[in-house]
Amino acid sequence: MTIEEQAPPPPTPPSRTKDEIALELMKFIAVTTGYGKPGAGAGFSGRPVKGTSEEHAEALIELFQRCRKVVGQ
Repeated sequence: MTIEEQAPPPPTPPSRTKDEIALELMKFIAVTTGYGKPGAGAGFSGRPVKGTSEEHAEALIELFQRCRKVVGQ
């Protein structure tokens, strides 16, 4: 027997839902661009927010909804 025949196959990664993929996309965009934060940089800043926690949360929810729409296509 060769080593390849003795080794078990690698585990299959768990499947992810579209919402999980959209959330990862949203987090990537938000962290990379500073989406929704005042004075955001890195080019794409989305909708600038004045700075309150509620406004920042609303901007992130809007971004998540947009990501869900893209992932669902």
